[in-house]
Amino acid sequence: QVQLVESGGGLVQAGGSLRLSCPASARTFINFVMGWFRQAPGKERVFVAAINRSGGSTVYADSVKGRFTISRDNAKNTVYLQMNSLKPEDTAVYYCAASERVLGGTRVAGYDYWGQGTQVTVSS
Repeated sequence: QVQLVESGGGLVQAGGSLRLSCPASARTFINFVMGWFRQAPGKERVFVAAINRSGGSTVYADSVKGRFTISRDNAKNTVYLQMNSLKPEDTAVYYCAASERVLGGTRVAGYDYWGQGTQVTVSS
């Protein structure tokens, strides 16, 4: 299986930046589609971004398009989420996820492995 441990969250002022990292257990990292999801208090977990096996294709939620960038380094078995121009609405626990399918999709059900989550808080 795959073990994921995301990190890099914290408290930041609106307009600031954070970079989240998610190293995966070494096995066959290149076989997994990787994604980021987030969950705000009292709300369901929702899709943020995903990247294919090679790193050549990405998908973003409309709410973060143009501000967030997902990337992966297969040599380091790590996926990243660069978050710029942060807004208070971005406040949530962010989760790293891995899918065994070619297309993980934008739904929670499309992913097989999950990290513990890292808190991101954006103040106004």
